[in-house]
Amino acid sequence: MNQISSVAVTQGPTLFVADAEVATLADWPSAVAALGAAYALPVTPEMVPPRAMARGKGFWLRGMFAVSPSGEYMGCKLIAASPRIHRASYLVALYNQQTMDLAALIDGSRLTGLRTAATAAVAVNLLAPAKPLKVAVIGSGFEARGLLEALMATREVASVRVFSPTPASRERFAASFSASVDIQAVTEPRAAIEGADVVFCAARSRDESPVIRGEWLEPGMTVVSIGSTLPEQREVDEATMARAALIVADMPEEVAHETGDGLAASAHGVNIEEKLASLADVASGRTAGRRSPDDIILYKSVGSALQDVVIAEMLLHKAQEQGRYITMPATIQTIDK
Repeated sequence: MNQISSVAVTQGPTLFVADAEVATLADWPSAVAALGAAYALPVTPEMVPPRAMARGKGFWLRGMFAVSPSGEYMGCKLIAASPRIHRASYLVALYNQQTMDLAALIDGSRLTGLRTAATAAVAVNLLAPAKPLKVAVIGSGFEARGLLEALMATREVASVRVFSPTPASRERFAASFSASVDIQAVTEPRAAIEGADVVFCAARSRDESPVIRGEWLEPGMTVVSIGSTLPEQREVDEATMARAALIVADMPEEVAHETGDGLAASAHGVNIEEKLASLADVASGRTAGRRSPDDIILYKSVGSALQDVVIAEMLLHKAQEQGRYITMPATIQTIDK
């Protein structure tokens, strides 16, 4: 009679990485490298399903889910937000792909800015010319700052011109980078864009009219747009979408059908689908990026749970290496099923 041996699986603890530890552990080169490596691996749509949202009166809960192509973790980011009281909280949960154990809970408050800028740097490294870059920055908030910091950490930047509508904000932004790069604050967005290799757009107007006009763009430019993520939001105009030889997106279907820029371009007869490519396909070489030095290429980002999970995975590794975590006194039970 055959005997079936039972092997006991010991469940590991759940680690908690707090916001203060995330601030210490995060760095741009590591974030850009982690995302570049992840996007170069096979990523199927089933690994990054559409986000889900539950709405109440004046508040909402959003869930974003992804399986990391590393084979280590899968996870979700939960965002609880109330525009009514101006409060929000962010949590990333990582599960071990092999054991199904809850491996870590990570404060996600800083992850959105970190992963958005680092992924944009990955896109620029794939799409922009291999030379010291002249950069235009439209916007002066924390998103604009992150975009420039991430790029400067991974590429040589020759010069920067920044525009935002508030003079004090753009001057303050320029002053904060003046020790590390040739930077100038300018009074018009077109003056910032003229002659640039890369255009970062991280600003929306108060009336949600586009802040980037296609007529301002020059051959060979790479435009990065991160601010239009909902149907009511606008950042680049229809001419920008029309002039782009290639539109690279982290979430192509959402960019085409759920952003104000994509919807407006389609309504004006721009065939977005024929020029749309996923960042994963470009990074892995399945789709060519820049085909001609004169191509205008647009990278549009709405954010992806893949980015959140990959950055959380990287932070967990660093937390374990440096002992910057709390071992939770109890965890959820992983059951045989």
